[in-house]
Amino acid sequence: MPTRWKSGVAACVIALVAAVLQVGGAPVAAGTPTPCPDLYVVAIPGTWETSDTEPGTGMLAATVDRLPGNVAVDYVAYAATAFPWEGEVYGRSKQKATDRARDMVAAAARACSATRIAILGYSQGAHAAGDLAAEIGAGSATAPAERIALVGLIADPRRSPADTLIGPAVPGAGAVGARPGGFGALGPRTYTFCVDGDLYCAMPDGDIAGRLAGLVVQMSDPDPADIGSYQRQAAALFGDALAAGGLGLLAGEFDTSAYEQRRKQIDDFLKSGAHQAYPAYVVDPAGATALTWLRQRLIEATIY
Repeated sequence: MPTRWKSGVAACVIALVAAVLQVGGAPVAAGTPTPCPDLYVVAIPGTWETSDTEPGTGMLAATVDRLPGNVAVDYVAYAATAFPWEGEVYGRSKQKATDRARDMVAAAARACSATRIAILGYSQGAHAAGDLAAEIGAGSATAPAERIALVGLIADPRRSPADTLIGPAVPGAGAVGARPGGFGALGPRTYTFCVDGDLYCAMPDGDIAGRLAGLVVQMSDPDPADIGSYQRQAAALFGDALAAGGLGLLAGEFDTSAYEQRRKQIDDFLKSGAHQAYPAYVVDPAGATALTWLRQRLIEATIY
């Protein structure tokens, strides 16, 4: 029988089972699944998709619900508010999602030595999932990189053109700016999905004001360890502004006319449905969509 832990309790159950076994708990009955799953999936929903009472609704459900085999899925509940180009609310919300996901992954890695782990995120959840993956890929103590079977990022606000994009080529980059250093050891197992026109992951290259807003967002809840990253991004941004026509160009992007243009750009984006298009977004010649392609990789991860 497949193992399925209810959303919001899987990490706790893993830790509890490990504690019971360490003190001589009763053996598992023959024919029942082992307490530790073959694959543990941490899924971080997107902006406005999650709550403490119903964390398992939204874009990722079609990918992770009712996976076959000995699989456990845990959704991360967090505030999930605001856009990536807005201010402090987003920064704090995203950081809470990253922190909670980190705790879940660390608990599973400690309690279940043979369990492989997958980290998924959509929208703001992809921002959090990608940041956590970058930490692990760089050698953080959360979990060994080899324990991570795959990372799936849908509409990642920190998408870099250097990331492994599944699907057609997409111009631009994430609204919040790329992660310096990428995903390290997890780079070969980290997959990103982005629909052309989705401003979360495909902010136009020449949108200096949009990039500045993304930088401000990152600094709304700053991590002292990332100060060097902020400085490099700021230097690159102002260098691009100078190359494109001087700092007057940047100032011009915040006058009344530019403000109205940006308001219309965002309004058109929201009406376009690009950010919600992933269930039907075909990413390979066989007709797989972003969600079905990622689901198949999860199924394969339970076998190997």
